Amino acid sequence: MSAEIICVGTELLLGDILNSNAQFLAQQLAQLGIPHYYQSVVGDNPARIQQTVAIASERSQILIFTGGLGPTPDDLTIATLADFFGVPLAERPEIIEDITRKYAQRGREMTANNRKQALLPVGAEILTNSVGSAPGIIWQPRPNLTILTFPGVPTEMKQMWQEVAVPYLKSQGWGQQLIHSRTLRFWGITESALAEKVAPFLDRQNPTVAPYANNGEVKLRVSARAASEAEATALIAPVEHQLKQIAGADCYGADEDTLASVVGRALLASKATLAVAESCTGGGLGQMLTVTPGSSVYFWGGVISYDNSVKVELLNVHPDDLAQQGAVSAIVAEQMAAGVRDRLGTTWGLSITGIAGPDGGSDSKPVGLVYIGLAHTNGYVTSYEHRFGELRSRNWIRHLSACTALDHLRRQLILSTSRATG
Repeated sequence: MSAEIICVGTELLLGDILNSNAQFLAQQLAQLGIPHYYQSVVGDNPARIQQTVAIASERSQILIFTGGLGPTPDDLTIATLADFFGVPLAERPEIIEDITRKYAQRGREMTANNRKQALLPVGAEILTNSVGSAPGIIWQPRPNLTILTFPGVPTEMKQMWQEVAVPYLKSQGWGQQLIHSRTLRFWGITESALAEKVAPFLDRQNPTVAPYANNGEVKLRVSARAASEAEATALIAPVEHQLKQIAGADCYGADEDTLASVVGRALLASKATLAVAESCTGGGLGQMLTVTPGSSVYFWGGVISYDNSVKVELLNVHPDDLAQQGAVSAIVAEQMAAGVRDRLGTTWGLSITGIAGPDGGSDSKPVGLVYIGLAHTNGYVTSYEHRFGELRSRNWIRHLSACTALDHLRRQLILSTSRATG
């Protein structure tokens, strides 16, 4: 028994709007423990909608539609469904009354085309819309097939789902189990390398383990099916522990953690402070750090040293090193880190200098070459070279640079803690 999401709207196919409804519904189905294997997006075309229904109704037992319920000519979902199953439409007077009342509350008069929203297939129940004018339907056009329709407006759809659809599904015996997930997050390892390390776990059935990558990081989603979240969490816990042991320091956190928030917690725990010096990232690193509330306790500020004169005058970078090695070099990254640490009086200094492109590269220093510097008050200073690739976009190189800088600091904080406790 499974559900399928079908989103109707040519605007979705054209990319005019983001299909957030499918994401919300997928998450909700997981919470209810309802299996969900397929999603479709189809334009405002009766023939193609019917083709989609023909396929979906043979492989899924719950079809969830969003979009196409309004008063305009391109709102075709209900009429097309009725036609497909050979059921006539009938006007529901209670819907006319509801729409008339809502218009009156807004000081407006209902137009004639709104009567279209009151035409429902004979035998369908009303899926009430307490916010907007277009109701949905709960309909069983044949045994072992349930259809639920929602407007495409996300606020309306979400409220209708929670108020009406969820209680209905539970009353029909769905949602007796839930699917709960834990997402482990990794930086500094590729998806393929991580998948190879954890290969024995990828064939598990409950909990399941699935790798995926986005925005430069890799994730492992660990999902368990159980009668309660507590039971699912108990199933996930030993698997999560084993995965973390295998991954070591490459696993930086879980769920809503970010590199910046994890670094922040580590700085707080060690009562350390941080200052940053940025060239090619232009403040992006500082922005990541200050997203976390309360970050001013450990993050004291930074210097955007775009021009070499700022590197020299504010960060004490040696002019001779700039002339001989260039701004994008290990020695300059180290001096930037030490300089901002000394200037702001913090425990740690973290720096980034590189070539984000699309211009400015050379054979010896191509676009994507980045140096990250790290300095501590105990005299420890080091740098890291990265080559993020000439084919990367400017923004992507900047993003990778800032995240990788945070990751280097994170790993050094782990080492510092282990030395202190060892």
